[in-house]
Amino acid sequence: MVVAEEMVIPSGGEKSVSSIIPAVITQQPNFLVSDSVLSADSIVLFVVDGLGWHQIDSYRDELPCLGQALGAPITTVAPSTTATALTSICTGVLPGEHGVVGYKVDTPSGLLNCLRWTSGSRLMMKDVPPIDFQPVEPFLGSAPPVVTRAEFQKSGFTQAHLRNGQFCGWWSPATLVTEIDEQVRAGAPFVYAYYDGLDKVAHVHGLGRHYLDELKFVDALVERIAAELPEEAALLVTADHGMVEVGNQIFDISEELVQRTSRTSGEARFLWLHAKDAETGSLLEAAEIHSDVAWVVGIEQVLDEHWFGVHVTPEARMRMGEVAIVAREPVALMDPRQPDAPHLVARHGSMTREEMLVPFLTFWQ
Repeated sequence: MVVAEEMVIPSGGEKSVSSIIPAVITQQPNFLVSDSVLSADSIVLFVVDGLGWHQIDSYRDELPCLGQALGAPITTVAPSTTATALTSICTGVLPGEHGVVGYKVDTPSGLLNCLRWTSGSRLMMKDVPPIDFQPVEPFLGSAPPVVTRAEFQKSGFTQAHLRNGQFCGWWSPATLVTEIDEQVRAGAPFVYAYYDGLDKVAHVHGLGRHYLDELKFVDALVERIAAELPEEAALLVTADHGMVEVGNQIFDISEELVQRTSRTSGEARFLWLHAKDAETGSLLEAAEIHSDVAWVVGIEQVLDEHWFGVHVTPEARMRMGEVAIVAREPVALMDPRQPDAPHLVARHGSMTREEMLVPFLTFWQ
């Protein structure tokens, strides 16, 4: 796969994943959610983890449902990673406001894995309460049915981005369809649903045969959800990010950067460097050693270009580093001080078109 070298900065407007739920809940149409869709008796938003627009485009002829659906590419958020994007989808605000600024986030209590809500092997629920860490109320304070994996119910990340929702756990993809349909037929005006199988397969196997087989399954799953819903219900489909296959192109950051930083945060395709001292300029210059495969950007440029939105809270800013190394080529950049980092064949997090563009598809009469 050839990765485009043009950086995609999140739109942050009506063509962003963050604009979907506010339109649905407030019943105010925007570029994505039309008056016609808002007239439906019930609206289901189905989020498929790892379903990039470019992945649909690559296999369009083999996807009879997704490939033919009415839709267009929209932008996810930066970094293009699950914890950050799902929080923006559910809160309707960009990462600079909700503060989940990456997969692993620097906190005074340690490096927080936002999906597991752990630091190393230590559970961080008491040290970093999810409601304090992410204070924006999901779903604009409403409480829609939330259809996601049953085992996620008590997780810290669920509290951070789905709290107050009526949790409806599914144990298999078939029962995911059942839970969605039951909530719609019970009269729910809005249902949020989430499936993560595609992302898992890509991480383990890359974007080849296994990914295509799972993508075909997702295609059939969406088709079945649409078929089961009453005629008066609308189905919207989007994603948190796309994917890039990196294979064995995994490199450690330079020893000089290790010496100049106290730690790193983020992930292998969007790595924050946290300087040991105030010499941010020299750290930025030293990080240029990786400019052959990555965009190397200082924090001031990140803020000036509104990567995380126009509004960045002091808390969100504190969680960012001084320099961002953002992979431009299909590579992963690792911190050798974190030797337990998993080996993933396909990854995301950066700001390439493959990772940043996700579908917004509408199934409605």
